[in-house]
Amino acid sequence: MFRSRSKDEQAAAAKVTADQPQQPRDPQAPKGRPTPKRSEATSQRRSLAGTPTNRKDAVKRQREARRVDLAKQREALASGDERFLPARDKGPIRRFARDFVDSRYSVAEFFLPLAVLILILSMINKGDFQSLVLLLWLVVILLIVINSAITAISLKRALKQRFPDENLRGAVPYALMRTLQMRRLRLPKPKVKRGERP
Repeated sequence: MFRSRSKDEQAAAAKVTADQPQQPRDPQAPKGRPTPKRSEATSQRRSLAGTPTNRKDAVKRQREARRVDLAKQREALASGDERFLPARDKGPIRRFARDFVDSRYSVAEFFLPLAVLILILSMINKGDFQSLVLLLWLVVILLIVINSAITAISLKRALKQRFPDENLRGAVPYALMRTLQMRRLRLPKPKVKRGERP
């Protein structure tokens, strides 16, 4: 009933196993895994050699990597490259908020030159002129507040229309902070012209 294998079959099986190339095994490698090629082993050694051995080297490398990242971010802020922008400037919602602000005039962007002008005028000490300068200062602040409120309301409405299911948290304050900067000093650089629809 149980037949033993013939001698011919046993010889054929032995020949097949003898013909297969035998890969040398690394004594420290787990069973069943071949020894890595020389190029792979060299690259692994180099990567291990590249890791810092002490805390001072690690801090130095980390500082260098941070410096490279900051340089990439500065370049991205100037060029508008979305990949390397800081987290606060990334995403379509923030881009839309920037374009919305950049496409229109705002009183707040002229705050710095107006403040310098009012400061110079306040040095003139002639009778009722001081009270006029103070009134001018109050008018500028009032105009900035009104303009900022209008911008916030219209931007919130536009964001809800454009991104109905998205989280819009922080987009309006981000845009209002951008209005306080003069157009040519804004980062990321404006991508739309005044009067252009975002």
